[in-house]
Amino acid sequence: QVQLVESGGGLVQTGGSLRLSCVGSGSIFSISAMGWYRQAPGEQRELVAGITTGGSTNYADSVKGRFTISRDNAKNTVYLQMNSLKPEDTAVYYCNVVGKAYVYWGQGTQVTVSS
Repeated sequence: QVQLVESGGGLVQTGGSLRLSCVGSGSIFSISAMGWYRQAPGEQRELVAGITTGGSTNYADSVKGRFTISRDNAKNTVYLQMNSLKPEDTAVYYCNVVGKAYVYWGQGTQVTVSS
């Protein structure tokens, strides 16, 4: 059973930074794509950033230039460095692991950006 645990969320002022971490159990991480999603109240969950097994990344337009996704396969961990945070970044952030026949999600971590 794969488990993902996010951490690093919290309350930050506009313009501040946070670094989210997602640590997983299991042996699938080095062969899986990984991503960060977010869901604000009343909104659908949306992709924030993704990273492939080869290290290629993609970002939502709203976070390009401000957020950076990275991974450390040796630690079964994916990170999301968030800089220049805005109130509209407020949401619950989820990480996931995606393979050909599976998708696993973490429980989420709250990020709140005050104006």
